[in-house]
Amino acid sequence: MAAEDRRNSAGWCAGTSRWPLYFGILRNGLYFLYNSVIFCPYRAALEVFMTKNIDRKWLVLVAIGTGSFMATLDSSIVNTILPILRDAFNSNVAAIEWVITVYLLVITGFLLTFGRLGDLHGHKTIYLWGFSIFVLSSALCGFAWSTPMLIASRGIQAIGGAMLASNSPAIITGNFPASERGRAFGLTSLMTYLGLMVGPTLGGWLANAFSWRMVFYINIPVGALALTLGYIFIPSDEPAERNKPFDLPGAAVFLAGLIALMLGLNQGAVWGWTSPVTLGLFGGALLLLIIFVLIEKRSPAPMLDLSLFRIPLFSMATISAILNYVCLYSILFLMPFYLIQGRGLNSAQAGLFLTAQPVLMAITAPISGALSDKIGSRKPGMLGMAILAAGLFLLSRLGVDSALWVVVVGLALAGFGIGTFITPNTSALMGSAPHARQGIASGVLGAARNFGMVLGIGFAGAIFTTHLVQNTTSAFFEGISQGLAAAGIIALLGVVSSAVKEA
Repeated sequence: MAAEDRRNSAGWCAGTSRWPLYFGILRNGLYFLYNSVIFCPYRAALEVFMTKNIDRKWLVLVAIGTGSFMATLDSSIVNTILPILRDAFNSNVAAIEWVITVYLLVITGFLLTFGRLGDLHGHKTIYLWGFSIFVLSSALCGFAWSTPMLIASRGIQAIGGAMLASNSPAIITGNFPASERGRAFGLTSLMTYLGLMVGPTLGGWLANAFSWRMVFYINIPVGALALTLGYIFIPSDEPAERNKPFDLPGAAVFLAGLIALMLGLNQGAVWGWTSPVTLGLFGGALLLLIIFVLIEKRSPAPMLDLSLFRIPLFSMATISAILNYVCLYSILFLMPFYLIQGRGLNSAQAGLFLTAQPVLMAITAPISGALSDKIGSRKPGMLGMAILAAGLFLLSRLGVDSALWVVVVGLALAGFGIGTFITPNTSALMGSAPHARQGIASGVLGAARNFGMVLGIGFAGAIFTTHLVQNTTSAFFEGISQGLAAAGIIALLGVVSSAVKEA
C-alpha cells in the first residue's frame, strides 16, 4: 500500500509540472536575495539573533525595512498594470488613472495629520494601525468589482500608507543615535529602492500568470509579516505631548488646501494650465493655505509647528529634498518618451535601460548614509546634487542618433547623485527636529517627496508639451532636451541649498 501511495504521489507530481518550476524559482530567488547586499539588514539581524547577541535597534530596522519594501513595491506594481486594469473593467484611461491619482492626493494630504497624531499618541501605535489599514484595504482592492470601488479602496489604502510614511522615519530617529542614523536611513532607502526595482517585473508576472487581483493580494502575507515584526521589535514610545489636543481645524484646512494644490498640479496638463478649473484650484489652494498659516499661528497646539522652519538645517533640508525630487521625477517622466517614442525601443528594453538609475541609488544610499555619520550631511548633499546635475546635463544632450551607452551613463550618474544626496539629507532633516516634533518632521519629509514628484512631472510635462504642438521630430527631442536641462539647473540650486546647511 505504501509503495502504491508513493507511485501515486510520484505520478501526481509528474503530472503537475509547473510546481517544481515554481519551487525552483522560489528557492533560487531566496538564495540569491539572502546572499545579496540588498538583503544585508535582514541577514545581519538574523545572524545576530542566531548568536543571541541582539541589538534591538537593528531588529527595529528589519521591521521598518520590510514596511518600506512593501509600500514601494505596491506603488510600483500598480503603476505597471494600469492597462490591464483598464481592460479588466472595460474602462477608459482618464478614469483608470484615478487609481494612481487618488492614492497620491490622499497620502499627501494626510501625512502631516498622522505625523502629528504620532507625536500625540505614539509613533508605534499609528504605524501599526497604518499597516492594518493598508493590508485590509489591499484585500478590498483585490476584491473590487468596478472602477469606482477600486478607486475608493485605493483611497483607504492611501490612508494606511500615510500612517506608515509619516511615522517610520520618526521611529528610526528615536531608536538610532545620531552617529548611526545615516547608516540606518541608508539601509531603509535601500529597501525602498529594492521595492521600486522588483515591483514592475513582479507586477507583470503576477498579472499574467494569475490575475491582476494577485497584485493586491500579495500585500496580505507581506504586510502580515511586517505587522508582526513591527509589533514584536518596535519598542513602545512615550509621547512627549500626550495631553495636548489635536488641531482639527488646522488639519482640515491643510488637507483641503494641499489636495487642491496637488490636484491642480497633477491634472493641469490635462485640463490646461490656464483653464478655469486649474486656476480655480490654485487660487483656492493659496487661500486655504494662507488661512492654515493664520490658524497655526493662533493655535496653542498647532498641527504644524511653524517654528521648525526657523531652524536653518530643517528648512534648507526640506527645500533641498523638494528640488531633488523635482529632478528625479523629471527624469522618470521624460526618459521613457525618449527611449520608446524617440528611439523605438519596446517597453521591456526601455525598462532595462531605466534600471541603471535605481540600481545605483540602491548601491550608493547606504554608503552615503554611513559616510554622513562621520562627516555630516553638507558635503555628501552638495556632491550628490552636483553629480545629479552632471547626469541631467549629459542626458539633455541626447539626440536621435546618440549612442545608447550614453543613456546608461547619464542615468547611472543621476542615480549615483540621488543616492548620495537623499540619505544624508533625510538624516539631517530628522535629526534637526526636536523629539516632540519627530512625527511632524516625518510628515514634512513625505510631503516634500510627493510635492516634488508632482511638481517635477508637471514642470517637465509643461516644457515637453509646449514643444510637441509643433508636431515635428526635432521639436520632440528639443522638448526632452530642454526639460532635462531645466532640471539640471534645479539640481544646481540644490547644490546651493545643501551648501548653506549647518551640518
